[in-house]
Amino acid sequence: MLKQALLCSFVLLIMLGCSDEQTKSSKKAAALPVETIQLKQQNIPIWMPYTGKTQANSSQEVRARVSGVLEEVYYQDGEYVRKGQKLFKIEQTDYQAALQTAQAKKRRDQAALKLAQADVNRYKPLVSEGLAPRVTLEQYQAQVEALKADILSDEAKIKQAELELSYTVITSPIDGQASRRLVDVGNLVGKAEATLLTTINNTDPLYVYFAPGEEEFQKISQLKSSDRMDAYIELNYDSPLLASKPIFGFVNFSDNAVDPSTSTVSMRAQIPNPEHTLLAGTFVYVNIFVTDKFKLMGVPPQVIFEDQRGKYLYIVDDDSKAKSVYIEPVYESRFLTLFKSDQLKDGDEVIINALMKLKPAIEVHATDMTESKGLDAIIKTNKLLPPSHVNGH
Repeated sequence: MLKQALLCSFVLLIMLGCSDEQTKSSKKAAALPVETIQLKQQNIPIWMPYTGKTQANSSQEVRARVSGVLEEVYYQDGEYVRKGQKLFKIEQTDYQAALQTAQAKKRRDQAALKLAQADVNRYKPLVSEGLAPRVTLEQYQAQVEALKADILSDEAKIKQAELELSYTVITSPIDGQASRRLVDVGNLVGKAEATLLTTINNTDPLYVYFAPGEEEFQKISQLKSSDRMDAYIELNYDSPLLASKPIFGFVNFSDNAVDPSTSTVSMRAQIPNPEHTLLAGTFVYVNIFVTDKFKLMGVPPQVIFEDQRGKYLYIVDDDSKAKSVYIEPVYESRFLTLFKSDQLKDGDEVIINALMKLKPAIEVHATDMTESKGLDAIIKTNKLLPPSHVNGH
């Protein structure tokens, strides 16, 4: 009986021990698994986002400057052309004839001048010896001066005729892409006006115009770290097939007046476009780098909650429980929300997932994801570090 009692007691202790382990395991399993990133106050690059529209850095209308029948087209519609490249040819017959007429007139006047000068030379000694009247000599001298004036007029007419003849061959004024021809061979151009033949756009580099509000413009002017501000654009296409990487450039123009109708200031970024893949007239997102001189904390915007009291996030407290902390954002973008907070410090763990299941004081089991999902990773993944900083300049 004693052995049986001892055996029962031993079994009961084992069962109680197992039950205690199961209870502990159950409590541990009840903790919500979450991912966290550690807060760190640091200099964070601040980019100001705007919507903008691309524009060619030079757009030239090619027009007929003389009238005539269009005889030749030397380029294909949409072709990239070089400055000085032949594009069109207008019938030259009339202009060649006008040039030849002016040249012949000059030669005739030169011959008459030669004869008049010979008469002057012949009469000078005769007049000096009293063998010929002075009035005749003066007439020949006047004729010489008149013919010299005629020759100057002839030379001007020759230059004008040469110029008009040169206008019959129309060349590209710039490097760029030519649009389709607007006039076909055989049509009369330039008769009553300077007929538009085509348009050429130079899109490398490409300009992007955007317009911050007057107050934002003043903030940018005061806070910018450099007079040459870096910029990048992204295409705002919805299709994932058209997704592209950011294209970096810099701001190269700010207007000197506020638009009274919109209270905005026009600004322009210059973006390289060597492959001519970006077209003028495209709407884009344009981001300009302002500064990285202020120490702030940052988190992905999707971890921010908001209620009547303001915006807040969840951190893991010392008891491994979720704790809500209110913040005051100073900058918000698609990638980052930057803020200052007296309630947070370096090393605090911000919860970044399972957000719909969170509530204050809920027990959590945290896995640190700072290296792959933290602030530095966000900046690197989205290329938010300006090129000048990447290159160490």
